[in-house]
Amino acid sequence: MASDFDVLILGSGSTAFAAALRAHSYGARVLMAEKGVMGGTCINWGCVPSKTLIHAAQFYQDARLGARIGLGLSGETTDFGRLMSHKDDVVHHLRQTKYLDVLREVPGLRVVKGSARFVDARTVEVGEDRYDCGKVLIATGGFPKIVNFPGLGEVDYLTSRSALLLKKFPESLVVIGGGVIALELGQMFRRFGTRVTVLEHGPRILPAVEEEVTSALHAALAAEGVEIVTNVTICSLSKREGETVVAVEVAGAPAEYHAERVLLAVGTAPATSGIGLDKAGVEVDSRGFVKVDGRLRTNVPGIWAAGDVTGGMMIATKGAREGIVAVDDMLNTGCGCTMDYLALPMAIFTDPEVAVVGHSEKSAKEAGFDIVVNVMPVSAIPKAHVTGHAAGTIKMVADRATGRLLGVHLACHRGADLINEAALAVRFKLTVEDLANTMHVYPSIGEGLRLCAQGFSRDISKLSCCAE
Repeated sequence: MASDFDVLILGSGSTAFAAALRAHSYGARVLMAEKGVMGGTCINWGCVPSKTLIHAAQFYQDARLGARIGLGLSGETTDFGRLMSHKDDVVHHLRQTKYLDVLREVPGLRVVKGSARFVDARTVEVGEDRYDCGKVLIATGGFPKIVNFPGLGEVDYLTSRSALLLKKFPESLVVIGGGVIALELGQMFRRFGTRVTVLEHGPRILPAVEEEVTSALHAALAAEGVEIVTNVTICSLSKREGETVVAVEVAGAPAEYHAERVLLAVGTAPATSGIGLDKAGVEVDSRGFVKVDGRLRTNVPGIWAAGDVTGGMMIATKGAREGIVAVDDMLNTGCGCTMDYLALPMAIFTDPEVAVVGHSEKSAKEAGFDIVVNVMPVSAIPKAHVTGHAAGTIKMVADRATGRLLGVHLACHRGADLINEAALAVRFKLTVEDLANTMHVYPSIGEGLRLCAQGFSRDISKLSCCAE
């Protein structure tokens, strides 16, 4: 039984690698077990390939915007093969430079290939080899969730992974789900010419995001021709005359939606099946996600878990930081290291991009704050008119007594960049006046944060372009 390492990590994605490099900084010897492709979901099937295609679709949309202001549009069709080859090149480059090269250049960090599973709380089996483990991090990630709707097996449905491997864009697409993946990919396909219908079970898209923000995004997507239907119950799927037919009830009334393909985008399931968590005694919740405390410790001493396998917000930034916190707790005993989820920014790469950091109205009230809120349309930002991207809204939540900025929620062009400044403000407990009095480049989209902060105490419509 091998034990020539200090930390064993199940997985090799962004969470696992961040944890491995942190452990290496402590002088620990690290062994990662990986059954598939190095780099995990983000590099291979998630963030990188999807955002590469989404960015390409943005070029297409910007060309249309250019045509509207007199620049013209060539009218050439998309070279699908070249586009997908570009996506693959980006994936291969980042997998090589950010994972394989790092693995080769960092001593004391190695990978064993194979399916890892616990034999007991201290023993992990990978293939025919067994490893005695004093410290284990479960970072196995997740995969597209499949809901077995009646007739699902009769149709050639897509998931977030297979949708990025298509050989051509479908003429039409029904997307089941109204969350992050559904909207990112739905808009991308629409911009490439696919007729897209999004079917959301609840009363609105992105139910975890502030309503002012989702309303602005809904309007922007609808303006591009994405049909969004809410209050939908899926009854069955079938094939009819070469098309996929989705039979539903919309607010109780029967309806059918026809499309060439259907995309199942109903969430992410944890990769916990078959890794022996029952043998180790590790507790999971009703959906299979590993239960952890604030230090990413499971209920079993010596076993931690981080990233998508623990549920919650499923973004690479969160997983990587959780991996770091878990390793700090392992190797820096007594550090009291915990995750600061309130200062964690997240973004959804639609256009306008949705981005969030800090408290929502609801969570701030539940935390005991007496809050004040300001909501400002993106059209109030001068740069939005320069670029032609004036759709969206910015919402700020602050503590009434102190003016401390508690949360920022927005739908805005380049919102994923904009939210980073807001994350700093939330992390360091700045006030809305601090933000309002911080000079910003004019004209810039970033000025939107300053304007929204100014709106707590003054009428920004009466300010000149560069007024303080």
